[in-house]
Amino acid sequence: MTAQIIDGNLLSQQLRKDVAVRAAALTAKGKQPGLAVILVGADPASQVYVRNKVKACEDNGLYSLLEKYDADMTEEALLARIAALNADPQIHGILVQMPLPKHIDANKVIEAISPRKDVDGYSVLSAGELLTGLPGFRPCTPYGCMKLIESTGTKLAGKHAVVIGRSNTVGKPMALLLLQANATVTICHSGTADLAYHTRQADVVVAATGRRNTLTAEMIKPGAIVIDVGINRDDNGKLCGDVDFANAKEVASYITPVPGGVGPMTITMLLVNTIEAAERETN
Repeated sequence: MTAQIIDGNLLSQQLRKDVAVRAAALTAKGKQPGLAVILVGADPASQVYVRNKVKACEDNGLYSLLEKYDADMTEEALLARIAALNADPQIHGILVQMPLPKHIDANKVIEAISPRKDVDGYSVLSAGELLTGLPGFRPCTPYGCMKLIESTGTKLAGKHAVVIGRSNTVGKPMALLLLQANATVTICHSGTADLAYHTRQADVVVAATGRRNTLTAEMIKPGAIVIDVGINRDDNGKLCGDVDFANAKEVASYITPVPGGVGPMTITMLLVNTIEAAERETN
């Protein structure tokens, strides 16, 4: 068996076409969706991520406001800027690029963003809405993972899903989204005694640890769906994920590559959340 590759680039393009149509409809009503992106400091990776997010907005009919600040920006000044953006009717989503300089409390910054504009889905309120099944903004990466799984045509109800990783941004919300889809969910992490025992029973595995070869072919149930969230570098400096892709694809039924899998979907779901925020505001 050789797995079918779940093409995140292709699915992302399809979803962005819908975003562009919805953005055009809102703009025609005088309500162009707007996303504010704040970058504090000059972290090279963050600069790339921010540039890609701004370009995605511009390419799909959203208004994008990019604000860059020096790394010595005070927490007070950042919070004041967020307060101003909360009150700006042109802005429907606010994203503060992480990580922030160490003198700034990231949690305080996230909670300062209006719940109506929390398109990253990181706030305590957004987490609570997800936990209780209320409508709200879903964190972009797990939201994108769900779309990738849905694209295979697989019905998750009754399936066993294993999530490797328990971060607040991916692992925990991923598990909750799978639960909402009526999957039976196991969360594994660094304290799990026998990871392979759990993954060999899984119909769906989502690997989100940030460590190469966390999931090998021997750990995968034949025919499982494998979603690789990791972004790492191999010994040659080549981009790779958490999954031993070359061997895992000979066991799985569907698998995401790195790059070209989950990555493109994260920014796409940010656009989707921003459109939803603008539509809620308009309605």
